[in-house]
Amino acid sequence: MTDQAIPARKPARPHFSSGPCAKPPGYSPDKLNTIALGRSHRSKVGKERLQYSIDLMREVLQVPDTHHIGIVPGSDTGAVEMAMWTMLGARPVTTLAWESFGSGWVTDAVKQLKIDPTVMEAPYGELPDLGAVDWSNDVIFTWNGTTSGVRVPNGDWIADDREGLSIADATSAVFAQDIDWDKVDVLTFSWQKVLGGEGAHGVLILGPRAVERLENYTPAWPLPKVFRLTKGGKLIEGIFKGATINTPSLLAVEDAIFALEWAKSVGGLEGMQSRANANAAALGKLVEERDWLGHLAADPATRSNTSVCLTVEGADADFIKKFAALLDAEDAAYDIAGYRDAPAGLRIWCGATVDAADIEALGPWLDWAWAKLKA
Repeated sequence: MTDQAIPARKPARPHFSSGPCAKPPGYSPDKLNTIALGRSHRSKVGKERLQYSIDLMREVLQVPDTHHIGIVPGSDTGAVEMAMWTMLGARPVTTLAWESFGSGWVTDAVKQLKIDPTVMEAPYGELPDLGAVDWSNDVIFTWNGTTSGVRVPNGDWIADDREGLSIADATSAVFAQDIDWDKVDVLTFSWQKVLGGEGAHGVLILGPRAVERLENYTPAWPLPKVFRLTKGGKLIEGIFKGATINTPSLLAVEDAIFALEWAKSVGGLEGMQSRANANAAALGKLVEERDWLGHLAADPATRSNTSVCLTVEGADADFIKKFAALLDAEDAAYDIAGYRDAPAGLRIWCGATVDAADIEALGPWLDWAWAKLKA
């Protein structure tokens, strides 16, 4: 390909970050309610705003009253590890991994907790055999593989009569994909993924069976203070009413509230899902139109509609690094290189905080970067 193949005029810029933390359209810090900032989270206003954020999450996600929602430290990682450290060990454990974060939970179970789990793995782009999961075990899995673009198709594979707990890391699935709450005993996420919120805090959602486990089982290992969810054999209810274990950032809470109120304004859960689906469809059209692009997740039934991972013909890690740097330098797209442990490729965020028009506007920029590097 020659220099003449490079577009003489650069395309119009999309108005978004392609990374997995894109803010909702219209966001600006001056739109935050600042009444709680600088106040104690234990003040009247602090408690009210924390409870309001929990109420909004319950409303938008349509979480039933049977499930507890708590804000916890350490982002999604902290929430998953809190569940693992407090609940595992009572039964055999199965861990499912088909991308880097699922592999991280395998490491925790094998090397840190040393509970000798059954490990079911699949390469990037594929799923393990979900039909082979033994539900007499506690089962840990990612609902949507953020770094592979592969999601579970639904919750049908989770047994209704399971003896073990289903523990789902759903940080890039909630607000975009259907969650069957009857199938979920523990679910975790963080605001900075599908809500485009600020980091540092995780959300831990517990169903009745998880609460029963917590109140009737004491793990063999020591529990750090930030992991302790019970006192005197009873769930610490305050954690799920905004009385967080550690001091939260009320600025981050206000940011999450902004995103949740915005989610309500675009139609709630159904509106958010529709936006993510439209974005994924727009990106799919770009892929179909370019023979040098492909989907890492070959099966459309298990392809993510949020963190969409793409293959690039003949690309290695160095090529992808240069490709992403070109677009970043032009303020056309940010953070679109695939995850460091994933096969070399691109990762385009299609969550609801992105507008489909901006996904469409990304197409000519992809062409421009491809032509420039090939030249």
